[in-house]
Amino acid sequence: MATLNSRIPEGKLAQKWQYYKDHQKLVNPANKRKLDIIVVGSGLAGGAAAASFGELGFNVKCFAYQDSPRRAHSIAAQGGINAAKNYPNDGDSVFRLFYDTVKGGDYRAREANVYRLAEVSNSIIDQCVAQGVPFAREYGGLLDNRSFGGAQVSRTFYAKGQTGQQLLLGAYSALSRQIGKGTVKMYNRTEMMDVVVIDGKCRGIVTRDMVTGEVEAHFAHAVVLATGGYGNVFFLSTNAMGSNGSAAWKAYKRGAYFANPCYVQIHPTCIPVHGEFQSKLTLMSESLRNDGRVWAPKLKEDAEAIRAGKLKPEDIPDENRDFYLERRYPAFGNLVPRDVASRAAKERCDAGYGVESGEAVYLDFKYAIERLGRDTVEARYGNLFQMYEKITDQDPYKTPMMIYPAIHYTMGGIWVDYELQTTIPGLFAAGEANFSDHGANRLGASALMQGLADGYFVLPYTVQNYLADELHTPRMNPKEGEFDKAVKEVKAHIEKLMNVKGKKSVDSFHKKLGLIMWDYVGMARNKEGLEKAITEIQALRKEFWADVRIPGSPNELNVELEKANRVADFLELGELMARDALHREESCGGHFREEHQTPEGEAARVDDKFAYVGAWEFTGVDAEPVLHKEELKFEECKLVQRNYK
Repeated sequence: MATLNSRIPEGKLAQKWQYYKDHQKLVNPANKRKLDIIVVGSGLAGGAAAASFGELGFNVKCFAYQDSPRRAHSIAAQGGINAAKNYPNDGDSVFRLFYDTVKGGDYRAREANVYRLAEVSNSIIDQCVAQGVPFAREYGGLLDNRSFGGAQVSRTFYAKGQTGQQLLLGAYSALSRQIGKGTVKMYNRTEMMDVVVIDGKCRGIVTRDMVTGEVEAHFAHAVVLATGGYGNVFFLSTNAMGSNGSAAWKAYKRGAYFANPCYVQIHPTCIPVHGEFQSKLTLMSESLRNDGRVWAPKLKEDAEAIRAGKLKPEDIPDENRDFYLERRYPAFGNLVPRDVASRAAKERCDAGYGVESGEAVYLDFKYAIERLGRDTVEARYGNLFQMYEKITDQDPYKTPMMIYPAIHYTMGGIWVDYELQTTIPGLFAAGEANFSDHGANRLGASALMQGLADGYFVLPYTVQNYLADELHTPRMNPKEGEFDKAVKEVKAHIEKLMNVKGKKSVDSFHKKLGLIMWDYVGMARNKEGLEKAITEIQALRKEFWADVRIPGSPNELNVELEKANRVADFLELGELMARDALHREESCGGHFREEHQTPEGEAARVDDKFAYVGAWEFTGVDAEPVLHKEELKFEECKLVQRNYK
């Protein structure tokens, strides 16, 4: 059994990272060539890490299930990336970014990790500018900033509404340079199927070639998982349909603890569900809340008339519009954190003030256009407006956007210490795949910040510190011993799936799971619903293994087999999420237990019982996992009820 040692360095919070770097172990350049590193994932965290390791001189293998690293889901991020440069001179600082992040996560994050994130944020911007990332600039040439939720300063750097794409292209250029130099070998269309652990240490992975079906093992002295989150357990989410939690889940089943799985982010500005045949949801950037005003009809009869098609939103006068975020949270207004804005929208819709299907509110740019002019609004958000019009066939310059909360990001993930190392020595996790920086709710524009911080500025130090003691570990034959055993286990798992030969499609099970998760483990949770979810997921899992149908062969391109592997993992992960939500009898951030709320309907924490990270240890598919607790100590951030009013 592993123990939870967070390995936080000595000293004051602001000096911890420097202390670590001053005392870490190093590997000299000649010895770096003797050491192998595997990076699974090629998004911002994985691509940046692989490029950085290659530039340092290590031998790197990078694996991606897409046909190119440029297809990583990081490309979908729209609004921006946070950093504490204080270009607008509006009072920002490293400490304020740190504090806003801890507060935004409802005081459920590890202070030391969050401070380091804020500390290296400024270097990220410098790195990306040097790579040629075309950040927006003011007239005088300085990089421009805009605001995001949970902050009263403008600290978000952006490239129109396609920031993730531009940052990923920057990381991809760095990665491509190392591929060209031969320090990084890229494996596209290759999915990680398992982790190989020998004598308690991670020594490699097992992969499946998604085109040929070939299963093989790869050795490395250290492995980094940078494989994103698990939001697609809900079926409908803002994630790409291929996004999955399988790599992290395989690591969990090999001994890496899974932390805070119930912490899932609901994003308030998504295009509402429009049909039962929909396969994913589309995010409208949080940056739109800079200039757009969120409202619902003030009168129920107006909401009913809109739902009946008898009234248009443009017909409702200002005095009959309820700008409920501005009303409830005057200090932050439309820029409250995502969990707060999402619950407020749900409350209005549940009370009967929703529009269209009853599950939508408005995001209105009429006032911004009147104040700034259409040209300015178009320059800031034009591509987002175009995307909205293509999907809904409505012109947001003339009629308000419809929005409703949806599953977006996952704050939970593989437990890691200060070095981003899991409970399996030699196995590291970065970006959304780990739990470390966002607590119970992520502030907007912080995902890109964490991914690049981990890849460019944290892992190159911490992985090197680990590898300094691995110089005498010889390269192992990936066709023998534990590697061969792991390959056979993966092949047996695939064969078991193929041999079910049932009658129901993989998607039918995924949709059923998604409905269970959304109804009982979604925006609002309670004891009865969570217990019901666990029972229903267990029954659905049994049905899956008895009646799933996977056409084709495992030795070819087989998308249904890929999906089946991932849904099999989701059916186990969904149960763990429900168990974690059931045990945490408090509300915090995106985890909202109906039994624990303030008189105003806000999340009510129970700090004397739950100020800890809940890390789960795998004991078997049908066995109850073991809960381990990492106590969270707050030296700089006083534990108080969040207040955005």
